[in-house]
Amino acid sequence: MAPRISRAKKSIKAAGSRFAMPPEEERAERLRVVLQVLYLVFNEGYTASSGPDLQRVELTTEAIRLTRLLHQLLPDDDEVAGLLALMLLTDARRAARARPDGSLVPIDEQDRSLWHREPIEEGSALILRTLSHGPVGSYQLQAAIAAVHAEAPRAEDTDWPQILALYQLLERIAPNPMVTLNRAIAVAQVEGPQAGLDLLATLADDSRMTDNHRLDAVRAHLLERAGDLKAARVGYLKAARRTTSLPEQRYLAAKAAGLPQDGV
Repeated sequence: MAPRISRAKKSIKAAGSRFAMPPEEERAERLRVVLQVLYLVFNEGYTASSGPDLQRVELTTEAIRLTRLLHQLLPDDDEVAGLLALMLLTDARRAARARPDGSLVPIDEQDRSLWHREPIEEGSALILRTLSHGPVGSYQLQAAIAAVHAEAPRAEDTDWPQILALYQLLERIAPNPMVTLNRAIAVAQVEGPQAGLDLLATLADDSRMTDNHRLDAVRAHLLERAGDLKAARVGYLKAARRTTSLPEQRYLAAKAAGLPQDGV
């Protein structure tokens, strides 16, 4: 990699290129791509897609550092601020997401006293300021959802109707199967597990979700809540086979093992 960077520097110097802000007509699209890359880097660090560790702290730390730098350069861009707020509010839960043995702890079972208050306060203040400016983007809405979770002292205190409303708005401005998946969770919390399962059914033929273990995992969770334990067990095992994250595999397999095979 080092020789490649060296060659690239020489090529740039030989071509007389300068590092400068792109023209106004190109800036929005370039910024959109930069934000997407930072978002993906953070997500990979927050929940590693494969391997023995649930989290890769070096990735989340670097993503936050770069996004904070971008916010300093573009303090009036609400989506940059929204992404930074989202990262801060999400990363604040890091210490509570895994047990000492590395096993995964879902948000409704986390010890919220382990959540870091400083980034929660910074992220919440940041998103409150940006939401007052006018039209909102997807990162701002995701940050707002994270802020609602962060302000609940206990899982049962979570304002799920507000989260559902935010997901409905997010799905309108940035339709995506993962948004629908998360909205199904919120729907289940507000209207019951069957309503969530009905919404999940709309994703069954979406090619983007064909091999996604999270669809199986969420469906299994809602089936368990609905009392269909046999189907829930099958779903947890299916999700465990599909994920390449060892902590997620162990968590999903444990959930399946905790359910009776005959569904009774």
